[in-house]
Amino acid sequence: MLFSGAVSAQDFPKVRVDENQRNFSSKAIESKITQMQGAIADKELAWMFGNCFPNTLDRTVEHTIKNGKPNTFVITGDIHAMWLRDCTAQVWPYMPFMKQDSKLQEVIAGVINRQVECVLIDPYANAFNMNKEGSYWESDNTAMKPELHERKWEIDGLCYVVRLSYNYWKQTGDTKYFDADWQKAMKLIVSTFREQQRKDSKGPYRFTRKTETATDTQFGAGYGNPVKYTGLICSMFRPSDDATIYPYLIPSNAFAVVSLRELAEMSTKIMKDAKFAAECTAFANEVDAAIQKNAIVNHPKYGKIYAFEVDGFGNYLMMDDANVPSLLALPYLGYVDVNNKIYQNTRRFVLSTDNPYFFKGKYAEGIGGPHVGLDMIWPMAIIMRALTSTDKQEIEMCIKQLKHTHAGTGFMHETFHKDKPENFTRSWFAWANTLFGELLIKVNKEHPELLKKQY
Repeated sequence: MLFSGAVSAQDFPKVRVDENQRNFSSKAIESKITQMQGAIADKELAWMFGNCFPNTLDRTVEHTIKNGKPNTFVITGDIHAMWLRDCTAQVWPYMPFMKQDSKLQEVIAGVINRQVECVLIDPYANAFNMNKEGSYWESDNTAMKPELHERKWEIDGLCYVVRLSYNYWKQTGDTKYFDADWQKAMKLIVSTFREQQRKDSKGPYRFTRKTETATDTQFGAGYGNPVKYTGLICSMFRPSDDATIYPYLIPSNAFAVVSLRELAEMSTKIMKDAKFAAECTAFANEVDAAIQKNAIVNHPKYGKIYAFEVDGFGNYLMMDDANVPSLLALPYLGYVDVNNKIYQNTRRFVLSTDNPYFFKGKYAEGIGGPHVGLDMIWPMAIIMRALTSTDKQEIEMCIKQLKHTHAGTGFMHETFHKDKPENFTRSWFAWANTLFGELLIKVNKEHPELLKKQY
């Protein structure tokens, strides 16, 4: 049953921005929207797809030519700043369409170039300004610059930079933007990871903020809680931008393993730098071995599962967070096969009420996190559950929940209350919108019969 705020199947308001006001329009994406809307029997779901899938292109990309190269700044939505993580995730579902649309390929190449620019400004920053506007976080106790929106050190931001470059190369074969600046940025990524292994010192990064929100600042004078050297990489913040409790954040370390291996391949085949490739491969193996040794724990109910965070002293945190990388998303990121036994055990844990941030309510069930608080489910986590599922009934359940919790807006949100979907945060969150489109395209490819249903 639809909640009271839902639109009827016969009357859908026009919520997508007018064509003449769109930041960028792709014929390949518009064609896919038409094709998908013809394949989706549920009219409300088809309407949602048409709103969500193009949202990043419609409203968040600011594409220019800078120093003779495409340069694309991608805002996250209702915050006018570019997160390294979000901007990759926002354009990710468009990458299979690059061969059909050279202009779209240029926009995505522009994101790569902009990311390189950002990494070279500061590899420890998570979010950047369009120019040198500064931000309301200038008072943070860290090495702020006017180009930075925020300077929270998150492993995954640099991983997403590698992910975008690697998959752009794999899908297009184009290497012309992997120039000296790009190579410098890639080596800076690796050296930053090395610094944050903290083998000999705490490294140069520290962060504190004057705030009433505990998750917005760090322990230990900005260096986080103590760690014992293991080979893992410290991350002061999670993909949610919340502070870690134990600095070895396992989903992000797993993502780093994947990224380092991708970087090794690019170094071999593009840069022709065998030494750097060998360094990346050895580094990936080192972090992977440290995960296997330090991050797999015996849960009394679920057996061997991955911990969310550890410190090397034997302490660990058992939970999962909605933001990606997450434990739930490990197969999506390429770290493990979806049928891996430890992953499946972990999956059962994180999708249960034994995970303190898994919530069940009247309209949905799903993972949330400390960032917004208790009883607030992230659509992103419901989408990721479906993207990593091999169970058609589970996928169907996720689609149904997403349809019935958009609060009549036609878009995904950051979070919604488990019993009151009209109580949501962030009316415009482009990552979740585009990810929703990615899900329905995957379902249409693998289980098209599910889109013939009414939800």
